[in-house]
Amino acid sequence: MRGHIRQRGKDSWSIVLELGRDETGRRRQKWHTVRGTRKDAERERVRLIHEMNSGAYVEPTRETVGSFLNRWLADYARVKVAPTTFERYEEIVRLHLIPVLGHHPLAKLQPLHIQGYYTRALKSGRRRSEGGLSAQTVLHHHRVLREALQQAVRWLLLARNPADAVEPPRPSRKETRVICAQEAAELLSHVEGTRLYVPVLLAVTTGMRRGEILGLRWRDVNFDASVLAVRQTLEETKGAGLRFKQPKTQKGRRTVALPAITVERLRQHRALQAETRLALGSGYQDGDLVCAMHDGTPWKPSNFSYTFRVVALRLGLTDLRFHDLRHSHATELLRSGIHPKIVSERLGHSTVGITLDTYSHVLPDMQEQAAATVDDALRRAMRGT
Repeated sequence: MRGHIRQRGKDSWSIVLELGRDETGRRRQKWHTVRGTRKDAERERVRLIHEMNSGAYVEPTRETVGSFLNRWLADYARVKVAPTTFERYEEIVRLHLIPVLGHHPLAKLQPLHIQGYYTRALKSGRRRSEGGLSAQTVLHHHRVLREALQQAVRWLLLARNPADAVEPPRPSRKETRVICAQEAAELLSHVEGTRLYVPVLLAVTTGMRRGEILGLRWRDVNFDASVLAVRQTLEETKGAGLRFKQPKTQKGRRTVALPAITVERLRQHRALQAETRLALGSGYQDGDLVCAMHDGTPWKPSNFSYTFRVVALRLGLTDLRFHDLRHSHATELLRSGIHPKIVSERLGHSTVGITLDTYSHVLPDMQEQAAATVDDALRRAMRGT
C-alpha cells in the first residue's frame, strides 16, 4: 500500500492513498485532509497505511452522529430489544444525545466530545428544570451511546469505539428499601378485602416482579403441589399499549414454591373471582388472569403502581415502591440462612452473582452469624478434647 502527501495551504495537507485499480483499470484513491505540520501529516499517512494493511481502515463518511443514531434506532435497536427498552433508548437518543453530539461528523467524534457531554449533563442536563442529571442517568446515556457506536464499528463505519476511552460517572449505590415481617403484616392487613391484597401477598411471599404478578394465569398455579410457574409477564409501552411476553431469560421462566398462607388465599380469591364472573356474565372478559381488573381485563402496570403508592403513603411508607416487596422477600430469606443459590432461583436472577451483588447489604449480618457459628463449633470441640 502506498500514499503520498500534498500541501494544500498553510498548515493544511492532503494524504492521497493509492488503492490500486478497479475492474476497468482506473486508479482508485482516497484523500484525507490533515491540519498541522508536515510531520503531523506524515504520521497520519503512516497510520492510515498501517490500518489499510491490517484491515482496520474505515472509509471516511460524511454521516453525522445524529443521522447515525437515528439509523441505529430504526435498523438495529427497534428489532433487537424489547419495546419498553426501545422507548428508553429512543428518549435518551432524541432528547439528550442528538441535541449535544448529533452535529459532529461520525468519523471525527472524539472521546473528549463525549466526556464533555457527560460533564455538562451532570451540571445542567435537565430539560424541564435547572440542575443536572444524576450519575446513574448519565451512566445509562453512556451505555446506550457505547452500544450504538459499537454497532458502528461492526458496520465498518468506525475503526474504533470512542466511548471506550471515556470514563463514565460512577453512581453511588442506593441502599435497598426493605420492610420487616411486622410491616408486611400491617400492609397486608390494610389492603385486606381490596384487589391489592393478592398482588401484595404474592410479592411478599414469592418475590415476583410486578409484571410477573399481573401476567400470572390460573393455569400456571398448581394448588396440589403448592407451586406456581412464571411463564409470562405483562408489559406496558407508550406505542403498543399492553402486551404479554415471555420472561427475558431462561432463569426467569421458573417454578416458585408457595407457602401455605398464599395457597389458602389464592383459593379464596379464585372463588370470589368466579362469583364476579357469573354476576357480570358477558361483561366479564376472562383472560384467566389471577390479578386483573374487576371485569377480568389486564391491570395496567402504571395504574397498579399508582394505586399501591397511594396505599403506602396512607401507611406512612413514603419511600416504599412495590418492587421493594421483592427486595424484602429476598432479604428475609438470606437473613434466615437460606442458601443464596435458592434465593437466586426463586427471584429468577440469571446468576447467583447478581443476587449476592444486589443484596450485599445483608452480608455483614451473615458474616457475623458465620463467625458466631464457627466460634461455637470450635469451642464445643475444644471442650470435648
